[in-house]
Amino acid sequence: MRPHLPSRPLARLTLALALPLTLLLAACGGNSAGTASTAARAPSDSHSVLGSGQTSASAGASGQDAKTTTAPTGPQFLIKSLDVNLAAKDTLKTADEIESWITTTDTKATTAGQDRVQSDDGTYSVTVKFSVRAALYPQVSHYLSGYAAAHDGKLLNLHESVQDVTGDVVDTQSRLTNLKGEQQRLLTLMSQATNLGDVLTIEQRLTDVEGQIESIEAHLNSLTGQTTFYDVTVNLAPLGAAAPGAGNQPWQPLQILQDALGAALAFAQVLATIAIWLLVFSVFIVPAGLIALYVRRRLVRRAVVPAPAATS
Repeated sequence: MRPHLPSRPLARLTLALALPLTLLLAACGGNSAGTASTAARAPSDSHSVLGSGQTSASAGASGQDAKTTTAPTGPQFLIKSLDVNLAAKDTLKTADEIESWITTTDTKATTAGQDRVQSDDGTYSVTVKFSVRAALYPQVSHYLSGYAAAHDGKLLNLHESVQDVTGDVVDTQSRLTNLKGEQQRLLTLMSQATNLGDVLTIEQRLTDVEGQIESIEAHLNSLTGQTTFYDVTVNLAPLGAAAPGAGNQPWQPLQILQDALGAALAFAQVLATIAIWLLVFSVFIVPAGLIALYVRRRLVRRAVVPAPAATS
């Protein structure tokens, strides 16, 4: 007996309803899988984002640390000195002009005066030393470096020395702070001490600490003065002029006569000196000469005496 088969219209209807339902279920399954996959990847992605943020923050912190390391943490203390050698036509006038300009520009500048040395030709070599404020030192240095070109002179040499004493200043200040703190503690202990031995021990230590404080304060004051005022030395030499030739010099008979008389007088003085020496030593020379003359005559007489004739 053959099975009963559904009619074709019913089969077609069933197939038409089953196909959309199958597609709908497939789409839902795909979305669920995508959601699950996204959820599964979420911790990894969150970790990656967090890691990137931490890396950027670390890089920023490293950059900030690098800037903190390279940036100066406090003021810089420098000791500078400047030596300037100039050639000028009138060194005395130039020295006065430079001294007037520097002391006017820096009202707190000090100078030890001018050291002048005169040459045979009547010119002067002048040295002037100044102590100028550090804040005005660049202006003074610029003025001196361009002075020769602006006043028909010549800049022979300009030398600047710089010494960084920041570490020394900071270390000295720290030691001074520590010693003063120890001084205060010792004073407190002394005021509370009742035993004579403790008082003597504390007093001895206090004397040692106060001596160190005085020494460190003196060193710190010296550093402060050298970093607040800079030394400037200006050496002025006469600007050399060409010497005239010997053929261009005029004939000066009076000068020649004076030179000749001077030479004759010097020669006469030499002769007079020799005569005085001979006169003084004549008491020895004359007897020695007479004895030598007597001996010579005796030897001559013996030489001329004829020998006796031989007998046959």
